[in-house]
Amino acid sequence: MRHGKKINHLSRKSAHRKAMLSNMASSLVKHKKINTTLAKAKALRIFIEPLITKAKSDTTHSRRTVFKYLKDKYAVTELFRDVAPKIADREGGYTRILKTGNRLGDNADMCLIELVDFNESRTTETKPAASEGKKRTRRSRSKVGSEEKSAKNKAGKDVIEDAKIVDEIKDEKSTKNKVKDKPANNDSDEKN
Repeated sequence: MRHGKKINHLSRKSAHRKAMLSNMASSLVKHKKINTTLAKAKALRIFIEPLITKAKSDTTHSRRTVFKYLKDKYAVTELFRDVAPKIADREGGYTRILKTGNRLGDNADMCLIELVDFNESRTTETKPAASEGKKRTRRSRSKVGSEEKSAKNKAGKDVIEDAKIVDEIKDEKSTKNKVKDKPANNDSDEKN
């Protein structure tokens, strides 16, 4: 029985599990986000967050400790040089897990795990919206606004009607030219 055991064994022996989490953590640090199953993402979150906290203090001892887990010197360098300064003021919760649906083959729950401060699309979308301070309501618009819209629509219809009139004038000119050509032909026919 596994009473009180928090770790998810992920149906692997311990050496395989440690190697897999190490590789996934290195990929997460290098690429800032990875796609994986939900169970692996939750296990990875437990694995990587203490390492990121350790990376906040850039000492030789902390580098060696992190290297013991990651086993990739490029990932360790990236973690201490790029990731740690950006998350220095954050007190935890360095990763975000977003569910993406089920895998086609075995219907496993898939997700995207990413470093929170490195998703530019989410950080840029949320900050300007908060600074605008627009008031949003769920009720319908006032009648003044609808009158302005109807005036704009009428103006748009006028433009369309003007365009039809111009087309009709062009059509009339082309028919007049055809009419002028026909009498000239009729005169020549009468002479013969």
